[in-house]
Amino acid sequence: MGAIHGRWRLWPLAAAALFLAAATGTTTEASGVGSMITGGLTSQPIGHYEFCQRLPRECAMRVHDRGPLRVDDGVMRTISRVNAAVNKAVKPMSDFDIYGKDEYWAYPDQGVGDCEDYALEKRRQLAAKGISLSNLLITVVRKPDGEGHAVLTVRTDRGDFILDNLNDELRPWYKTGYRFLKRQASTHTGRWVTLREEQNMLVGAVN
Repeated sequence: MGAIHGRWRLWPLAAAALFLAAATGTTTEASGVGSMITGGLTSQPIGHYEFCQRLPRECAMRVHDRGPLRVDDGVMRTISRVNAAVNKAVKPMSDFDIYGKDEYWAYPDQGVGDCEDYALEKRRQLAAKGISLSNLLITVVRKPDGEGHAVLTVRTDRGDFILDNLNDELRPWYKTGYRFLKRQASTHTGRWVTLREEQNMLVGAVN
């Protein structure tokens, strides 16, 4: 019962955080149940910046954000299958072993790649199935051990779900154990926005 009461005590704080974000215009990407709260524009990860220099068209797309993807169980199964299929098809290998560089974002067309390469491929496959890029957002996180990591966030009307090369299961973002730092903007493929850590912690606590 103590845990239940503790969760209820967080509701006013979470509501206040959501109200503050809305009042200050920081919820530039639609918020819903289980959705992360975004902040303002921030810098690209260096690997994505260099990826954009090599493939400028990939990062110059302006996208109309019509809100989170409306899903049913069939769509969720499709997203889950893509996550598991790419995880199985791509052999994990570091950028240094593949390219001789510590950080190099690329599609895993050679059948090998590291975390951001899995995310890029999942994004490409789901976009080919008709999901808007506004709802397929590469996201930078920090794992519990402090190591940086990249995943793909899929925004849906059921909340934000994480596609992760370290887990075949499709998980809500707040059940990953990660600290969320930044992700692609929903309106432009070459821009990134902050993820508001303190407010997201409050929202995650009540989901």
